[in-house]
Amino acid sequence: MAVRLYREYRLKFYLNAKHYIIINGHKGETHPHTWEFTLSIRYGRSSFVEFSTFEKGISDYMTRFQNQVMNEIPPFDAILPTLENLTEYFANEFHRIIYETGGILTQVEASETPTRSYILHIPEEENAPSSGGTAPKKDALEDAIDAVLNTILGEGGGSST
Repeated sequence: MAVRLYREYRLKFYLNAKHYIIINGHKGETHPHTWEFTLSIRYGRSSFVEFSTFEKGISDYMTRFQNQVMNEIPPFDAILPTLENLTEYFANEFHRIIYETGGILTQVEASETPTRSYILHIPEEENAPSSGGTAPKKDALEDAIDAVLNTILGEGGGSST
């Protein structure tokens, strides 16, 4: 089996907002959270990407939710803004933003406290956004390095895909 190397970036973003939960038809108190979202982003081994490339896109997107009552903002006016629902909705949006920069979002971890996290893993085969677009491609340098590694490891020449 060929060794496939890649770069992975891990970035954290914070959302300061309020929400309330409805349990058994009873609305709870509106209360604040600082939700932490940790994104794992994979890029090709030879690609250099500045952290600010990711940070700007995600931060700009999250601005509309900062310091708001989540239950009053679509889609959370129709979807209960639990940690799980927030994470699943934002993961799709984060994926789209990261994909547009040529990266692949592989994991989103969200925390509402230091001891409570919810983690989503995004399998490689599902890493094409539903909105279309082209997948990030390996470049010639990556192909050449793969060929050398495969030869060194005794797996013959050529790269694996």
